[in-house]
Parts: sequence; structure tokens; C-alpha cells
Amino acid sequence: MVSFSTIDISIIVFFFAAVILIGFIPSLKKRRDAASFLLSGRNVGLFLFVLTTVATWYGGILGVGEFTYRYGLVSWFTQGFPYYIFALLFAMFFASKIRRSSLITIPDKIEQTYGRSTAIFSAVLIFILVSPAPYLLMIANLIMMIFGIELFPALIMSFILSSVYLFRGGYRSDVLTDALAFFVMFIGFIILFAFSYSNLGGYDFLRGNLPNDHLTFTGNTSITFIIVWFLIALWTFADPGFHQRCYAAKSSKVAKYGIIISVFFWALFDFLTTSTGLYGRAALGEAANPVITFPLLAEKILPSGFKGVFYAALFATILSTLNSFLFLSATTFSKDLVGKFNRGLDDNSLIMFTRLGLLVAGIVSVVIAFSIESVIEIWYTVGSICIPGIILLVISSYYPRLKISNRLAFIEAALAVSASVVWLIIKNTAAFPELYEIEPMIIGVLTAVVIHTIGLIHTKKSGN
Repeated sequence: MVSFSTIDISIIVFFFAAVILIGFIPSLKKRRDAASFLLSGRNVGLFLFVLTTVATWYGGILGVGEFTYRYGLVSWFTQGFPYYIFALLFAMFFASKIRRSSLITIPDKIEQTYGRSTAIFSAVLIFILVSPAPYLLMIANLIMMIFGIELFPALIMSFILSSVYLFRGGYRSDVLTDALAFFVMFIGFIILFAFSYSNLGGYDFLRGNLPNDHLTFTGNTSITFIIVWFLIALWTFADPGFHQRCYAAKSSKVAKYGIIISVFFWALFDFLTTSTGLYGRAALGEAANPVITFPLLAEKILPSGFKGVFYAALFATILSTLNSFLFLSATTFSKDLVGKFNRGLDDNSLIMFTRLGLLVAGIVSVVIAFSIESVIEIWYTVGSICIPGIILLVISSYYPRLKISNRLAFIEAALAVSASVVWLIIKNTAAFPELYEIEPMIIGVLTAVVIHTIGLIHTKKSGN
């Protein structure tokens, strides 16, 4: 049971008021062209670039607590370490190229390389991938816990709190609210870690109260489990958020070094979340609900006031990703779905359809979150199906030597997605229990690799 004092609730309400106030600041500017609304005029400096990139990486914070509670340090080894590697590779080999392209979205680049049909198909996949539904559900669950309201009104409230300022200020509002979230999330988890260390003890406490597997990087998990999570980390190369921030960066150097600096802050925040997750498992024992590890630990050790700050940090961590994904969904809707069927949209039309996209994304997300009610199920299903269809096409679009024919590119995207869907159905069928360990994403990625390799061989032969 979680209880809140008046001061705790006041702090949380004050946080949301600050978010909305800061979010409306960009709307005071008179400039209303598409580049300003969609990418903050391509003028985001290093400081804001790092703050927004770091803040939007941790939307699934309750999932981090659950993962650490269940598996221990495996959480960091699968959810942190591989992403550092791929983010650094992205910074070195893609960030500058993306900024110099001066485009707006990933499907813009795919259209430039592989044609309109593949671009539209990729836009559908990306619209699904950046669905804010999981983050909307997490915010709603916290609101339900604090204010005791039902799920549906909590989902509506979550959508309003995360989007009202985006309708007016666009991407700049997203950046500024993410900057606030950066400081709040770090302050909140530093408080939780400090109280955990002070009240419970250091490493000796953890070693004495955790299962032995929790303090090893691989625990008792299988090699297949580890490989799948490393494959999922490949998503970094096709992450629409990364591409959006690079497009919006002030320069190629800001894009490149901003991501490198962000890795340092990710590692620091991962230390805080993994440590407090381990404290949660050690202090709460086996009977606790893993999904609310962080709230339960906060209830156990944080006094009034500090608990309010920590809950504001939870909201900040999720909200920074929720509003970013909402705006990514809206941009994909306007630029890549409506825009590619209606050539020559002027700036006012593009802004209008982006605002309509915010509403569409919100409605779709509320329906999904209300219907499924499982964050992990949403992540697993969407990621397994969509990522294989675009990952190699995004990489090859920036490296001409890896380009295949337009026709084969469309076939690759369609078959990789189809293979993932079919395998997802097969692996969940009781008639084939021996196939359960083979993940759909592996099948989808292998399908994409085979088709892409055939395409490269064909291109090489044609060139000769």
C-alpha cells in the first residue's frame, strides 16, 4: 500500500505545472515555418541536445525496476551495456551523415534511397514503433496509484498532460520539457540511492540479501536470452528519436559529440537505477510486485517530501519519452503518411497535419493501452515485428556500397515483417513447444540479412 502526504502531492502537482508552463514558452515566438515547428529550426545546441537525448532514453523506468528485481545485474548487461556500444557506433558512423542530409524523418531518407513505396511502408512501421501507448499506460498507472481514479480517465489525463503544449510549441516544447525532466529524474534517483545506502547499507547488505545470480552479469539466463537483447539494441541505428535529434542539431559536431556525451550520463543513470533496483529486491524480498519495485522501495525508506520528489522523478522519466514519442508519431503522420500521398504540402498544412497527428496518435495510444494493459507485451510485440523490416534499409541508406535495388528493398521490408509475425504465431502454438526459445526478432532479422545479402550479390554482379 502506497500513501502520500499533502506535501508529496503538492510537489507532484507543482512538477506538472512547471512542465506545462515551460512547454508553452516556445509558443510565444511568432515564427511558424515547418522547420521551426518540427525541428526547432535545426538549431538545437549541445547542452539541450544532451539533456533531451538522455532524458528520453528511460521512458520504461518501471520496466527497469522490474527487470533488475527479477534478474539483477543482467538488467544492466542487456538493457545498458549493448546500447552504449551501438550508440557510440551511431555517433561515429551515422550522426554527422544524418545531420548533413538536412532531412526531417527516416522515411525521407529511405525514399531518397529506395523510392516512395518502401518509404511509405517504413513510415507505417515507424508509426507503430514510436507508439506512445506503453508510456501513456505507465503514467496512467502512477496517476491511478496516487489519485485513486480509474484507468480510462487516467489515460486521458496522461495524454493531456503530455501533449497540450506540443500543439502550440512543437518540437521546441518537447526539448525544453525534456531538459526539465533531465534534472528532476537525476535528483529523484540520487535521493532514492542515498537513502537506500544510508538506511540499508552498502555492498555487504546487497550480497547478504540477494540471490547469488543477481550479482553476476549473466545470472542464470541462457545465451539465447542475452543474444536477443543485444539484437534488440541494434534498434539504436534506426531509432527515430536519434535521427530526429540529429536532424535538429545545430551542427554535425553537436550531433556526434552530443550522443557520445549522452552515453556517459546514461551510464551514470544506469548505475542509480540498477543499484536502487537491487536494493529493492534485497529490502522487499520475494513477495513484492516487481513492476512497482521503485515505488515500493520509496514507500519503505523515503520520508514525506522526499517521496514526492522521487515520484516527480518517475513522472519526469516517463513523461520525457511519452511526449517525444507523441511528437515523433505526429511528425510521421504528417510528413510521411499524409505528406507522401499529398506532394507539395506548404508549411501551414504540414503544421496542421502534425497537430492532427498528435490527436490521432493520442487516440490510438489510449485504445491500445486500455485494451492490452501490459507494457512489456506492447514492447515485445511491436519491437519483434517492426524492427527487422527497417534496420538494414536505414543503415544502407547512408552507405551506398550497402544499397540494394528498390524492388528488393521493399521485398526485404515486407518479408522480414511477415517472417516475424508468422514466427510469433508459431512459437505461441502448443503444437510447437520446442520452438519457444527462438525469438521472432531473430527470424525477422535473419530474413532481412539473407535478402539483403542476395541483393548485394546481385548488385555486384550487375555492376561487373
